[in-house]
Amino acid sequence: MIVINTTRGTLLGDNVSVISGFKEESRGLLGRGEGSSIFFQTRWGIHTFGMRFSIDCVVLDNKSEVKSFRERLKPGRLFFWWPRYKNVLELPAGTVSITKTEVGDILDIR
Repeated sequence: MIVINTTRGTLLGDNVSVISGFKEESRGLLGRGEGSSIFFQTRWGIHTFGMRFSIDCVVLDNKSEVKSFRERLKPGRLFFWWPRYKNVLELPAGTVSITKTEVGDILDIR
């Protein structure tokens, strides 16, 4: 899957994996390489327990508008958001900064 920030004209990821199911979602990026990216749905927040590297996390509404994000989320941390939003991108650390992604930006996910 490809994710483009149409507001800024920047590429967030060109090899983003879609995951689903409780087991895959609870594992997230665990066991994947540091440069990996995933997209999934959850309303409960995420954790980085067991991770060996930091990640960026972007939370989207159903119209793919960025509602919240956390940059360089370190291993062993939690990130919660308003539970009305369920679409989540986990990206390599630094992606949000490099792409200048901000709350309110619209992402094209295909």
